[in-house]
Amino acid sequence: MGDAPLTTQQKALALNLDPATYGVFAEIGGGQEVARWFFSVGAAATGVAKAISAYDMAVSDGLYGPAQHYVSRQRLEAMLEHEFAQLSQQLGPRRGDATTFFVFADTVATRSYGRPANGRGWMGVRFQAHPHDPPSEIVLHVHLLHASALHQKEALGVLGVNMLYGAFYQRETPSGLIASLIDDLSRERVEIDMIRFAGPAFAGIDNRLMALQLVERGLTDAAMFTATGDVVQPSEVLHGKPILVERGSFRPATKLTLDLLERARQQFVEEPEVRDQEPVVLAEMTLRSLNAGADVGHLDFLARADILGALGLDVLISRFEPYYQVAEYLARYTERPIGIAVGLPSVRQIADEKYYADLPGGVLESAGRLFKRSVKMYVYPTRDPASRQIHSVEGAPLSPPWHHLRDLLIEIGRIEPIRHYDETYLSIHTPEARLRIETGDPSWEEMVPPVVAEMIKTKKLFGYRTTDDQRPVA
Repeated sequence: MGDAPLTTQQKALALNLDPATYGVFAEIGGGQEVARWFFSVGAAATGVAKAISAYDMAVSDGLYGPAQHYVSRQRLEAMLEHEFAQLSQQLGPRRGDATTFFVFADTVATRSYGRPANGRGWMGVRFQAHPHDPPSEIVLHVHLLHASALHQKEALGVLGVNMLYGAFYQRETPSGLIASLIDDLSRERVEIDMIRFAGPAFAGIDNRLMALQLVERGLTDAAMFTATGDVVQPSEVLHGKPILVERGSFRPATKLTLDLLERARQQFVEEPEVRDQEPVVLAEMTLRSLNAGADVGHLDFLARADILGALGLDVLISRFEPYYQVAEYLARYTERPIGIAVGLPSVRQIADEKYYADLPGGVLESAGRLFKRSVKMYVYPTRDPASRQIHSVEGAPLSPPWHHLRDLLIEIGRIEPIRHYDETYLSIHTPEARLRIETGDPSWEEMVPPVVAEMIKTKKLFGYRTTDDQRPVA
């Protein structure tokens, strides 16, 4: 077979034939599609202790405790906890010295006659890496995208086998484990938008990097983690909430970056549909901004994530390029208003045809897709470097005929200038701040918030050096 990945059948059989692995399958909502593989390939008696499917809500509550939502991370965790404790208690004294126990669980809603939408659900495996080890865990959230309920269930089964096989045989390289999740599948069939590793088998793993892996490998269009560093499924934070987002490289986050977002937030919360609600405020980093213009690796990404967390911002990592893709993604999770905080150069990009070669309607189509929902842009002014004149969005030079589109969007309230801003920040530019950091020019500290400056100096981020440091610029 060479380097070819194992088939789903080969993976399931390998687990069944491994004398050290023995466990339970608990599945709700999508059939027993994962357990089915282990029974169908043979030798199930050596690998499967129990398979259970508590479809009835009363039965499920009796086993795992009451739940507000049955397709939820909370229900999945309750299933893993209950079944692993029971398995260890019942079989530990007899088999514990030679067995690594596991529980695979899922709680899923697939397409059905009463539910024509795409399927989605939570899947997890709790397992021992070695006999008597405390358990480790992998949890993920999946969207099942096939139009057929049967094919959604088939995809669920394959994904579950890949996940369980990865836990036992690929855990030493979590990035490879993530890539293997869609063996025998495709991105057209499944989207995995959240994954979390925990326990001694994954000591030292930063789940924010695993979220980045999901996006880099194309398993999802976007992944999210909170200011505290917790990886979350986006709907856990965004569902039904007003959302304000700022896109950037945040390398580093400057005083202008923060002022733009705060001034936009002040205007956003005064919108009638937002008033008296606290919006979710996001910093979005695209793969384009993560990698543009420098040899930027994962440690650099984590540095930016740490800084944004210290500033109290949740982070969205995405594959999106034009702004309408961001708006369409966020609209999947909320019907409330969506605000986009931008600088004036971004508005000029929106009116540039070269960014929309893939859209038959060009700029007009992109604008229609961006603003078709309750989306509003809040635009920070800029200072012309030559004339030193301040340009706001209303009067900024824009190539005809697209200035008419800008004027229309302002008139109908979809673009709004940020009125109150700190004029001294208009001279701050992120590339210039980074250059000063790299060359040891101490004036960069005046361009960033104090907490950012302290982190950059303490952790020596973004090529930081002092005027006495003679190291070559990275």
